[in-house]
Amino acid sequence: MTRWFGFILAIIVGAAAGLFYVWKISPVEYVDTTPNTLRVDYKSDYVLMVAEAYNADKDLAQAVRRLSFLGTAQPSEIVREAILFAESKGYTDADIARMRSLGRDLESFAPALQGQSP
Repeated sequence: MTRWFGFILAIIVGAAAGLFYVWKISPVEYVDTTPNTLRVDYKSDYVLMVAEAYNADKDLAQAVRRLSFLGTAQPSEIVREAILFAESKGYTDADIARMRSLGRDLESFAPALQGQSP
């Protein structure tokens, strides 16, 4: 019985020491991650920034390139999800209007072919 008690005590102490080390001494710090790993609130802010840049320069191809960093979904779907989040969290009407404008323009976006195939 004493062996089992020592074994279980060693497991508990080791797990506690490991958790203390990971949580307090050397926690994981994410540095230079890609935008597709962001939480939904930060993704919505990113989409808003893309919409503001698009509102200023009207370069839809550049807006699509910027939105492609948020994942493999269609850019219009990414904007749609950001609009839904923005509406639920009380973003200003002007911000939502910018995102909707970008979303409408993305619906009709058809990128030009980069090269001609024979």
